[in-house]
Amino acid sequence: MPHISLEYSANLDGRVNIQDLCDHLRAEAAAIDALPMPGIRVRALRAEHFSIADGDPKHAFIDISVRMRAGRPMDVKKDAAERLFNAAKAFLEPVLSTSSLALSLEIRDIDPDLAPKTGTIRDHLGTD
Repeated sequence: MPHISLEYSANLDGRVNIQDLCDHLRAEAAAIDALPMPGIRVRALRAEHFSIADGDPKHAFIDISVRMRAGRPMDVKKDAAERLFNAAKAFLEPVLSTSSLALSLEIRDIDPDLAPKTGTIRDHLGTD
């Protein structure tokens, strides 16, 4: 795991390639030793309805939520948060430098006692 979810305002269409941002974050997460590659999932949810700051429709947001199984030390989580945030910020720099965009990221622990899981992704890695 981690599960990386992006919630973003619909007014970013045409300004940000969200699929490329998802791929960029997946690649950065895969480069972090504490985040096992087979468990990485990145998804994006488009917010059709939103109101930001003074209500001007030019304002946009991307909120990144990273959920991972509890048990990692705080320094590991801080490093992952910083690396993922910096990757998103670098990717979004052209938009951040030319328009109103709020970017945020939060890491949350998943309680393993309350989150059963199963999957076969590892069985299919490297196959067509």
